[in-house]
Amino acid sequence: MKYINANKVLPEKLIVEIQKYVQGETLYIPKTKTAYLKWGTSSGGRRILDRRNDAIKNSFISGSSIQQLAEEYYLSTETIKRIVYSQKK
Repeated sequence: MKYINANKVLPEKLIVEIQKYVQGETLYIPKTKTAYLKWGTSSGGRRILDRRNDAIKNSFISGSSIQQLAEEYYLSTETIKRIVYSQKK
């Protein structure tokens, strides 16, 4: 979390109003709900996992066993089951 001096970004009128509630303290102002991104969206991590999971599902449909997939992808059998039996596409 980056610290920004309120005097540099907020109008003086707003600072005076905020000072009625808090002075000389660090104040966290959260993002709006619509500004949040899902995990991995900006880094591309989500896309990589989605591709891996699709490959796992396709291999399972083609006849690979849960155990084979767990060994191939270095995942637990429970994780492979969660991937292949999920309805998300």
